[in-house]
Amino acid sequence: MKVVLQKVSKAHVKVDGKIVGRIDKGYCLLVGIHKNSTENDAKYLAKKIASARLFEDEQGKINLSLKEVEGKILSISQFTLYADVKKGNRPSFTNAARPENANLLYDKFNTYLEKEGLGVEKGIFQTHMDVYIENDGPITIIYDSLENNKVK
Repeated sequence: MKVVLQKVSKAHVKVDGKIVGRIDKGYCLLVGIHKNSTENDAKYLAKKIASARLFEDEQGKINLSLKEVEGKILSISQFTLYADVKKGNRPSFTNAARPENANLLYDKFNTYLEKEGLGVEKGIFQTHMDVYIENDGPITIIYDSLENNKVK
């Protein structure tokens, strides 16, 4: 499972021209589910992201968590994070989870974030989405449970 975290001043997502999720200060998460991802990956990454300290304290040091600044999450499913571009010019998506499994793990990941005490807004799985991000910093961090072999 791979998550691209972008610290944002605000973000929203539209489907068919209608806003379906909106946050102010927080994280926009682009969430990719690998074909070998498990519920443990979702739980591990939710805990890791909930504990991340990416906001400035009174001294200007990046030292505060999302909960401490009362921020929220905009979570967007994005199977293209597992694009394989090694051969040819057209990406292969064979490493991405099948939609049924991906949707289940995406939902579990968001539920684990909520269990960590975070407010979560979402896009709509398996739809064309227009995502608007006002990056803050900019700060962008990639979390990958499979690459780092950190899942226990």
